[in-house]
Amino acid sequence: MATQKPQRSPAEIEDIILRKIFLVSLIDSMESDSRVVYLELTAAEILSEGNPDMFPGIDDTVVSDHANLMRKKQSPLLPLIYSNVGGGAIIDSYGGSGSSGGITCPPGFLDEFFGEGDFDSLDPIFKCLYDNLREKVVKESALGNFQQPLRALLYLVSLPVGAKSLVTHRWWMPSGSYLNGRAMEVASILGPFFHISALPDTGFFRSKPDVGEQCFSQSSSRRPADLLSSFATIKTVMNNLYDGLHEVLLCLLKKPDTRENVLEFLAAVINNNFSRAHLQIDPMTCASSGMFVNLSAVMLRLCEPFLDANLSKRDKIDPNYVFYSNRMDLKGLTALHASSEEVSAYISELNVGRSDGSTVNNVTDNRLLTSLEATGSGINSGGPPAQNVRSMLNGDKTKYPFICECFFMTARVLNLGLLKAFSDFKHLVQDMSRSEDSLATLKAMQEQAPTPQLKQDIDRLEEEIESYTREKLCYEAQILRDGDLIQRALAFCRLMVVWLVGSVGGFNLPLPSPCPMEFACMPEHFVEDAMELLMFASRIPKALDGVILDDFMNFIIMFMASPEYIRNPYLRAKMVEVLNGWMPRRSGSSATASLFEGHQLSLQYLVKNLLKLYVDIEFTGSHTQFYDKFNIRHNIAELLEYLWQVPSYRNVWRQIAKEEEKGVYLNFLNFLINDSIYLLDESLNKILELKALEAEMSNTAEWERRPAQERQERTRLFHSQENIIRIDMKLANEDVSLLAFTSEQITSPLLLPEMVERVSSMLNYFLLQLVGPQRKSLSLKDPEKYEFRPKHLLKQIVNIYVNLARGDEKNVFPAAISRDGRSYNEQLFSAAADVLIRIGEDGRIIQEFVELGAKAKAAAVEALDAENALGDIPDEFLDPIQYTLMKDPVILPSSRVTVDRPVILRHLLSDSTDPFNRSPLNPDMLISDLELKAKIEEFIRSHSTRNRDDDVLLQSTKGTIQNPTSDMQLI
Repeated sequence: MATQKPQRSPAEIEDIILRKIFLVSLIDSMESDSRVVYLELTAAEILSEGNPDMFPGIDDTVVSDHANLMRKKQSPLLPLIYSNVGGGAIIDSYGGSGSSGGITCPPGFLDEFFGEGDFDSLDPIFKCLYDNLREKVVKESALGNFQQPLRALLYLVSLPVGAKSLVTHRWWMPSGSYLNGRAMEVASILGPFFHISALPDTGFFRSKPDVGEQCFSQSSSRRPADLLSSFATIKTVMNNLYDGLHEVLLCLLKKPDTRENVLEFLAAVINNNFSRAHLQIDPMTCASSGMFVNLSAVMLRLCEPFLDANLSKRDKIDPNYVFYSNRMDLKGLTALHASSEEVSAYISELNVGRSDGSTVNNVTDNRLLTSLEATGSGINSGGPPAQNVRSMLNGDKTKYPFICECFFMTARVLNLGLLKAFSDFKHLVQDMSRSEDSLATLKAMQEQAPTPQLKQDIDRLEEEIESYTREKLCYEAQILRDGDLIQRALAFCRLMVVWLVGSVGGFNLPLPSPCPMEFACMPEHFVEDAMELLMFASRIPKALDGVILDDFMNFIIMFMASPEYIRNPYLRAKMVEVLNGWMPRRSGSSATASLFEGHQLSLQYLVKNLLKLYVDIEFTGSHTQFYDKFNIRHNIAELLEYLWQVPSYRNVWRQIAKEEEKGVYLNFLNFLINDSIYLLDESLNKILELKALEAEMSNTAEWERRPAQERQERTRLFHSQENIIRIDMKLANEDVSLLAFTSEQITSPLLLPEMVERVSSMLNYFLLQLVGPQRKSLSLKDPEKYEFRPKHLLKQIVNIYVNLARGDEKNVFPAAISRDGRSYNEQLFSAAADVLIRIGEDGRIIQEFVELGAKAKAAAVEALDAENALGDIPDEFLDPIQYTLMKDPVILPSSRVTVDRPVILRHLLSDSTDPFNRSPLNPDMLISDLELKAKIEEFIRSHSTRNRDDDVLLQSTKGTIQNPTSDMQLI
């Protein structure tokens, strides 16, 4: 049997260090090495100061005191370790010393020193070293000297005793009632290393040197080359940090006796920072964005072994981890479709038949068996053999392979880290934009009526914008300009969406019904994070180069119009934003063109799903749904306009309009028209209000007499109105444009009985505003500033008129135009024709438009004659909504009210309820009232016959008078 090495006290170890390194000793002994000098006077001085713990054999009970003393001062070993690991700080110009004090470590000394001792004797030294390293970096920023401590940390954890000592350190994972996310960052050993960042942190926790002040102060006046140099430096040092921390965690994960500690540490960091997902966070209780961005980068590096192009290891990710993980509470997160009650019920179903309720059904057990049998990425080596899996499944905890744990942890870290940073950056830019708008307003006010208060406000805003600019450039330096970081994140998100699609049977349409609960219960942020990342990456040059986008494209097409799979309409709307960023004219990348023009699933389903989402988004369930829908539809309209220009998509679009004429396409047209009318009406009214404000401000004498506060408020209102007009007019132009180019080839849905009068009213209203008596009141000094282009708008409106007239085979359009009692006026057509001639519209268009006006005038005369002929119409024949003569009466099944079919169908396009009692209603539920219809037809026929007889008699009488007989002439 091998003899056990005698345990050495810390004092003995310290003496060994002094002898081997400095060739001195504080102990008089029979040392055979003549080079070692006994420092007798120094030893006496130390003893006189009450420090007997420096000497072996003097009261070993002071070991704990010795450890405390070691924590308060540097260990003599640290300079030697620095010398051994090499490499000073990269950015000495920013103040990092990076030196080891000129001390050179003898070759092999550290390996021999740490190799000789056992855990009990070396553990206090390691713990002291970890304390020292933590203190070295606790206030360091990306420009500080953190690289030697990081290398030293990596060296120490590479040693078996060093790794064990780290994870058993009482500050490896702080505990106690005070524990929160910030405490994990500040107090743990690894936390300060993860805190090193270029991103700004709040007050007390701010690191030095301040990256914003050092690199980006007064950036507007700095040379572009200086900024680029700063960007490159920050990217380099941050990637050195990421690589070093990744190596530290990987080293610990590969050791069986420390792997579990690392997973527990990561889970604790995540769990104690759950509130980072909130819009507003408390910096005193949450870790910094810098820490979580760094953690995101490190976790992505840990995922690399299973992010191969084929994603061949995705079957090792068990979805039941969401329900049964003992590390993280994921089942409480918002799910893709299932409510919290439905998630709980699903878990209960999975637990049926289990005595302890800790595991799931046999199918899941088998999947878990397969996963555990696999060795994964190399980190899983040494895992439990297959014969122990069953006992594990029946134990208190379900075990999962590292790939599974790493996947779900990385997903949460990205949500709380990188994606949260993207969100913060977006809000930062928005705040900066608002401040710039306010500054412009205040400067305009200062020019008109300068005051000391305005000057102070301007100075404050300029300082605020300077601060925003520094923060913005810090985000840009660490995140937006790090293409590798973004591409790693995209690769992980691709794994997420491919894995999710696997739970619904793969990339196939139509989707199975109902939605599988395994998909419905997955965290919503998985998809949201993927979409947000794609949106940001699309705005960064070359960020998508080399990224496999087909899986993302397939995912978006499958789910963007599937509320029964993804409940959140705003999440589905984000998918459209992603596609908008991929349009070739925007992305600047030829790779994205093939996603549309050569993509079979896209060609087959994209147009239809966009039209369906355009309709679905009318009701989002949010209190801001009325305003949100315009922005969402704006994105859809832009994408539809691009697709119309691609012949293959245009053909599909025409086919959809034909097949879905009274389905989704008619609903799409209805909401498109509704939005157009509202937006233009709102814009024109705001223009009138803006002109009134302009008149107030232009009357200088009267304006100057007003109180300063009132002038400020009126000026702010003026700029607010400007923004509203600009946005609303842009959206209105887009909607009219969409109607104009589609009506050139698709007219029949617009001429249906339930739609034609709606279209006619809209066109007449636009025409009245553009060429009617009030048109001069809409003149602006700079209409282009407000996206107001009346000449172009008039051309588009007239083209829609002409397009519909060309497709009007049943000649219903002129009559519909003339029935509009609100805006129709026969003189508008001639007035518009005069304007069209002046602005150079095509002569053939003008001629057809004038002819349409003549037909509408004739239809108006004919309708008036018919109305006079019918006389008093019985109330039972009148539609109760429009008070017009019904032609196709139907009975509403719930309220039993009889209405005209075209009228109720028009109502149902916007509202699927009975207008008289709000009960659910759809077109298939309408009951034809054949008896009433027969009565109406008989009423019309009898009055028509009577009036024909009267006409014959009248004409006969007229003939007698005009052509008298000879006898009468004689008389």
